Amino acid sequence: MNDHSPKPNFQKSFTQQEAIPDEGIRQAVEVLGTGKLHRYNTGEGETSEVALLEAEYANWQGSRYCLAVTSGGQAIQIALRAVGVRPGDKVLANAYTLAPVPGAIHAVGAEPVFVEIDDDWLTDLDDLRAKAESSGAKYLLLSHMRGHICDMDRVVGICDELGIKLIEDCAHTMGAKWRGTRSGNFGAVSCFSTQTYKHMNSGEGGLLTTDDAEIAARATIMSGSYMLYPRHGASPPAEAFEKVRLENPNCSARLDNLRAAILRAQLRLLDVNIQRWNERYQALEAGLADTPNIRVVLRNQAEFYVGSSFQFHLDAGAEQIMDFVARCLARGVEIKWFGAAEPAGFTSRYDSWKYFGELPELPKTLSVLATTCDIRVPLTFSLEDCVLIAQIIGEEAAQI
Repeated sequence: MNDHSPKPNFQKSFTQQEAIPDEGIRQAVEVLGTGKLHRYNTGEGETSEVALLEAEYANWQGSRYCLAVTSGGQAIQIALRAVGVRPGDKVLANAYTLAPVPGAIHAVGAEPVFVEIDDDWLTDLDDLRAKAESSGAKYLLLSHMRGHICDMDRVVGICDELGIKLIEDCAHTMGAKWRGTRSGNFGAVSCFSTQTYKHMNSGEGGLLTTDDAEIAARATIMSGSYMLYPRHGASPPAEAFEKVRLENPNCSARLDNLRAAILRAQLRLLDVNIQRWNERYQALEAGLADTPNIRVVLRNQAEFYVGSSFQFHLDAGAEQIMDFVARCLARGVEIKWFGAAEPAGFTSRYDSWKYFGELPELPKTLSVLATTCDIRVPLTFSLEDCVLIAQIIGEEAAQI
């Protein structure tokens, strides 16, 4: 007898985050009560919420200096300028990323040299070396896209050998590690995002970390510190600013005290939340293992990841994948496909960034993205939710 019972649907939103912790709400209300939203609007003996956030995040990250700014994209732009990128310079970058990363390269007037990715969405390090040598580029903007960390030992070795400055985009790897070292502690400077869909949520926001006093000083001036840099919470000594204070433009990218108050409360919960994300990721991984037409990529054991999103390959053609995505959506499961020729929502392929002009074709990257599916994993999902999501995806994949 055929089973005609209705298939289960998923009811929750893939874009709904958890509420801000009560402590953050209380502190935000206190900030509103003072009216002192600007980070430098402090009286004698007062320390701003932004300065406190910078000190606390630097301590958590294990970096000497931290600068809070308005977005992850602004953090990247400022980082590129602070390490010395000038108009016309070549910047190596992995082709699998989101639009703010190439947008930052374009904003500083630099020229991207896009690097291929491999089947596991990691930067192809053989292609990186080849393009570094052929282009002469002296900067690498490495995006740990969707939380996938490539072999950082090899990356650092290539950069050291060829005299390349490494800028890490850690928007998706806050709290992740490679062989025990935190993502963001490998390069000259690193950038984090606190946009709503990241690991801490302030709507928009970003953090920049470095151990280099001159880079930190330049970045602080560019963030819009005027001459008020002594009011920062994790800033280099005053003498670091004397050399650079008149050489860098003011980009007005200051974080405000309201968002800093919200973030400080979340930072205290971040380690616990990382465990919660990984439990949900592993539930999806187990649920989709050995599923027809789906390839789940097992993570490298040297990598400690933060599973706030989940990717898999669907072994099918473009029309079949689009139909699969539509069928999953009809059952409440929102899947993003990276193989589409046209940008959709937050997702775009490197060959859609037309503002760079004609870009060389990257056949390996296009082939990998052609089968790449992606879902968000907000902490509003329970483990049971993740089991149901995997069931729905598996049932619809079996129809291909």
